[in-house]
Amino acid sequence: MKKLLLWTIICLVSTSLHTYAQDCAGLTLKEGSGFEMDNFDAKGRPAGKMIYKIAKVTKDGAFTIFKIDMESFSNKGKSELKNTYEMKCDGNVMVLDASSLVNQEQMKSFQGMEMKFTYDNIEYPAKYQVGDKLKDASVKGEAKSGAAPVSFNMLIKNRNVTSQEKLTIPAGTFDAYKLSADMNMEMVMGFPIKMDMQTISYRTPGVIWDLKTETYRKGKLMGYSELTKIY
Repeated sequence: MKKLLLWTIICLVSTSLHTYAQDCAGLTLKEGSGFEMDNFDAKGRPAGKMIYKIAKVTKDGAFTIFKIDMESFSNKGKSELKNTYEMKCDGNVMVLDASSLVNQEQMKSFQGMEMKFTYDNIEYPAKYQVGDKLKDASVKGEAKSGAAPVSFNMLIKNRNVTSQEKLTIPAGTFDAYKLSADMNMEMVMGFPIKMDMQTISYRTPGVIWDLKTETYRKGKLMGYSELTKIY
């Protein structure tokens, strides 16, 4: 169960609405618009999909705030998980609220423990340049369950822009930037569970989400996702 919880978080490093739109850092943020990503296992076999929709766009001073509803589906089309991400943009950088990485279903594992979290948000610049080093991000949680300490830590570090290349995926062909990062995760609930991974993501200015992501462990591909639709 604990390993499943960690893997669910990894898969996530996506009502009726009135129309409202804002432009920020080359992004057109319109309520009701969205995108879809298909998931694949290491052998390229379909492993479900994630659908993302911009639910709300507001202004707060220099920032444009937007909330994205995500729903994850199995390969058979069954809804497995829902979450809401909050992001903001000031024209120079787009920020993903790291608290969004721990959704309500995952929080149920910590019920009754008075878990206290601290966060360092994930930042994406409006413009990329090969050789750039991006800010680390983290989620840290601590509590006590009886006499035993409980903790959850996720650290995304060594975020580097390594190259620029053409990338063709189902959603189209893009001039993409390749970003590499290390992800370290540890959860202690009686005994520690650790998982260290490496991620590769492809991004381009003007698109909110990753074009493609790849997850590796000990140099071996675990799975990948591709952007299939933007609407």
